[in-house]
Amino acid sequence: MANKFTGGYDERTERHMRAFYETLSEKDRRRYAAGEAEKLGHGGHKYIMQLLGCSKMTLTRGRAELEQLPDGDPAEGRQRRPGGGRKPKIEDDPQIEDNLCSVLEFRTGGDPDQEDFVFTDLSLPELSARLGAMGTPVSPPTIERWLRENDIKRRKIAKTLPGGESPDRNAQFEYVAELRERFRREKNPVFSLDTKAKEHLGLLYRQGRVFTSRPFQAFDHDFPHWADGVLIPHGIYDVRRKHGHLSLGLSHDTSEFVCDAFYWYWRRIGRFYDPAATEILWQCDAGGSNNCRHHIFKQDLAALSTRLGLPIRVAHYPSYCSKFNPIERRFFPHVGRACAGMLFDSLSRVEALMRKTATSTGLTTTVHTIRRAYQRGRQVMDNLYERIPITFADVLPLWNYTVHPA
Repeated sequence: MANKFTGGYDERTERHMRAFYETLSEKDRRRYAAGEAEKLGHGGHKYIMQLLGCSKMTLTRGRAELEQLPDGDPAEGRQRRPGGGRKPKIEDDPQIEDNLCSVLEFRTGGDPDQEDFVFTDLSLPELSARLGAMGTPVSPPTIERWLRENDIKRRKIAKTLPGGESPDRNAQFEYVAELRERFRREKNPVFSLDTKAKEHLGLLYRQGRVFTSRPFQAFDHDFPHWADGVLIPHGIYDVRRKHGHLSLGLSHDTSEFVCDAFYWYWRRIGRFYDPAATEILWQCDAGGSNNCRHHIFKQDLAALSTRLGLPIRVAHYPSYCSKFNPIERRFFPHVGRACAGMLFDSLSRVEALMRKTATSTGLTTTVHTIRRAYQRGRQVMDNLYERIPITFADVLPLWNYTVHPA
């Protein structure tokens, strides 16, 4: 039979035990108390409860947790079991929630057809002040927790509403899908092309964060004339190979620049992966340097086709549909993440940053710089369509055509 504990520690030891107990977290306190009580045996529980000022339930819970160690920790990563602690003040007093809803309703707007759409321009301290004035004071963190539980949180504006609608949108999408399937069967390459937003070269601020011991230093204003130059990243995305190529222009985004960029890419990269290609498909936006209405683009495209010795079939996406161009979803976002938060203080740094654009699903990237200066406002040759070999498709010919080598 175990001996009953009837003594106690000396005063100095008891003082040290109490001091140590006060430094522990709630979880460690109950486990320390349970361990000391178990060490003293029968009668030690009452002594430890008096010495440390804890309850019998604390010792019981601490002993139960100790028995589960080291294989399992019922309170791992937290001080209390789930559901422990006081209930939020808003739950205890329904009037607080009613007042909060009334404040939000007064400062709320939304679509009558979307009753669950709620927003407010009041800050958390302002909401707290309003509730305090109504006789139900609540702290900003409590309000924030209530808003989060009701899925009301800070969000960015979503760019989802189309700026217009093309009547031939669906017909063109179906035609593009048919073209891609046909090129896939014939093992001919399909490319998605577009020009990314211009960047400034120099010590100008850029969005994003990176791991660094101290912040990069940039000018306190983003005046364009403080930049060392402009960068025009033109992208070529190989849909089948999941490979992206960026041509960095230093002059202007013209159709001649677009064609030179593709010529460089095809001669040094593309033709080695598709040596048996008999035709090339371009998927482009309807505007910009490859505008479907610009005759100069077709003139430069015909010259490119002759240089490559291959027909180039072009399929433009309808107006307001550029986000459906594969390069916009499968390549450019990854380029942006690879360069986020970094200074474009030199051309070599920009090339290195963009060249490391990759994904775990197989995206790879190559980069090169075109230093040629391009002229804007060039004139189109007379009788263009009589002098270049171009064939317009029967389906939506404005957006679909093929240029052939001369």
